[in-house]
Amino acid sequence: MAYTPSMSILPPPLVDEEEFGLPSYRQKPRPIGFDLAYKIEGDVLVIDSTRKIDRVRLASVEQVRFTFKPGNIASTGYVTELRLSDGKTITIGDISWRSMVEIERGGARYIRFIRELCAIIARLNPKARFVAGKPPVIWALFAVIATVSVLMMSYFAFRAWQQGVVGAVWIGVGLAAIAAWQMWPMVRLNRPRELALGEIPDDLMPKQGT
Repeated sequence: MAYTPSMSILPPPLVDEEEFGLPSYRQKPRPIGFDLAYKIEGDVLVIDSTRKIDRVRLASVEQVRFTFKPGNIASTGYVTELRLSDGKTITIGDISWRSMVEIERGGARYIRFIRELCAIIARLNPKARFVAGKPPVIWALFAVIATVSVLMMSYFAFRAWQQGVVGAVWIGVGLAAIAAWQMWPMVRLNRPRELALGEIPDDLMPKQGT
């Protein structure tokens, strides 16, 4: 009896096909919606969202910001945000959704595209600002909220231990550990930093080979 391979309902993994050697990157930023295809044509970033095609002059990029994206365990990832001279922003992430529950990480192809993109922006606009992390006020507020949350859960566990409620102690310890595990990377990686022109922080890029 001949073997027939099973059919998968998931779309195939995203592949960046260079057209005439032009740097490109594809991403599906939401579980429901269209892919976004990015391509660099000279000094222009072409963004194809299936419904329309936008052309952005890279010389108009005033700021490049790298952040670690808060989210659930599955969707947390890295984001590069371009702020244009007209105030608009373009966000490119390393996470693509293949289904409602399955994601694909850009990994090496994301790194290659962002490196090429930043090099061109730095060449076209020497006054462009490169920064890492969240704006100082937003980062400080999140750091305070994260610290207070962990301390409150720890205090709950301590009070339960004083009262001899063993089950509540373990609940408090578990919640504090989970909160610290989730929040600490967001606080550490998103600390505000000024970067040199064209600089890309290694800790805000996916690991090589992923």
